[in-house]
Amino acid sequence: MLDALWTAEDIAAATDGKVAGDFAVTGVSIDTRSVEAGDLFVPLVGARDGHDFVAQAVANGATGVLAAKAVDAPAVMVEDTFKALEALGVAARERAPQCKRGAVTGSVGKTSVTRAVEAGLRLAGKGHASVKSYNNHIGVPLTLARMPRDTERAVFEIGMNHADEITPLSKFVRPHAVAITTVGPVHLENFENEEGVARAKAEIFDGLEPGGVAVLNADNKWFDLLKAEAEKAGATVWSFGEAAGATARLTGFAVEGEGATVSMDLRGEVIDFPIRQTGVHWGPNSLCVLLMLEALDVSRETALAALAAFAPIEGRGAEKTVRIPGGSFTLVDESYNANPVSMQAALKTLGARKVAGRRVIALTDMLELGEDSPRFHAELAGPIGHANVDMVFLAGVHMKSLWEALPPTRRGGYAEVTEKLTTSLAGAVQPGDVVMVKGSNGSKAGVLAQALAALDLGEQG
Repeated sequence: MLDALWTAEDIAAATDGKVAGDFAVTGVSIDTRSVEAGDLFVPLVGARDGHDFVAQAVANGATGVLAAKAVDAPAVMVEDTFKALEALGVAARERAPQCKRGAVTGSVGKTSVTRAVEAGLRLAGKGHASVKSYNNHIGVPLTLARMPRDTERAVFEIGMNHADEITPLSKFVRPHAVAITTVGPVHLENFENEEGVARAKAEIFDGLEPGGVAVLNADNKWFDLLKAEAEKAGATVWSFGEAAGATARLTGFAVEGEGATVSMDLRGEVIDFPIRQTGVHWGPNSLCVLLMLEALDVSRETALAALAAFAPIEGRGAEKTVRIPGGSFTLVDESYNANPVSMQAALKTLGARKVAGRRVIALTDMLELGEDSPRFHAELAGPIGHANVDMVFLAGVHMKSLWEALPPTRRGGYAEVTEKLTTSLAGAVQPGDVVMVKGSNGSKAGVLAQALAALDLGEQG
């Protein structure tokens, strides 16, 4: 076995549990579908009882179980597996006092920024980070529990849908540096107004270690509020964006082929550097990443090298050339998530790029926008016009508001159900087109991206 992440005795000590069969593990999992050989399986109890799947977890390679019920496997017995997972996460943090920890939240871009920071941490040494978008009350302690004791630096994504969700997660991580990428009209159905969203994001300062750094978006309208809250928590504030006086001030963003060159003024020093991204939002995002890496003691040389190599993530701007009869079109996959801020950024990026054919977009509903949802959807007609989009395909009940706001010359197709849009969308694309797919994950934008990718003659053999 590889070096053990946890032994049964370690787990029992951390969780106040009792050893029922000796074992050692190299990982931690809560899902039988992702169990790997050598994992500790933690059966959580929710809509379904994870204890019912212990046999499957063991068959898939789990070598031990953190259980609250008798199981037919080596185990550490505890009263509550969720509370035990939290305790294991805290123990992992405490046994790695040398580890510099960062945390990232924001209405837009937190996963991409977290992944880019992770790239820098791993290039700098023994780094650790959230898997996928494990950013909630389960994902954060799980990510901590998976952290090896010799980790030098780690970064955690922290998300929320309601107030008072980020505070306990920040206190779990106890970060030395935090970043709020931006604050926008997201999850408004759970807040009285956008200021409520900003104050909920500010909860990330609640767990900040004394003398920690807060990296904030100087261009965001909530910057002053967030800065005040950060300073109240004792943080040193570093800022990024185009605003005068920003710690890292964006002075230029030029798309070049499959990447871009970013220009910035960092505390009076003028620096140009390349990135493998074309989205205009990666101008400020890259500055946020650089400041976070600096706060986590990563050298600038290493940070810039990591950004230069960091490729777009699937569903978050990744591009694919799709070969069809007569040529090919470019698929821009932004299907993972969407809100008014990210929609406008994506449309601005599409409008700025040179195209051989047409600019085509396929959008699905933005979710959790509350009673103003019709307005937020309809208002996308303006950015679509500014981006010189030639043809628009829309799916979802909320997107009907945008469909009605569009001029007939831009209307490509509308369907209330996403799956019913695939045929007309696939039949409309032509060689030379750039086709962007974007929408909330819950509104199945990925279905449209998959349908377009499936047109590839190469993929079809």
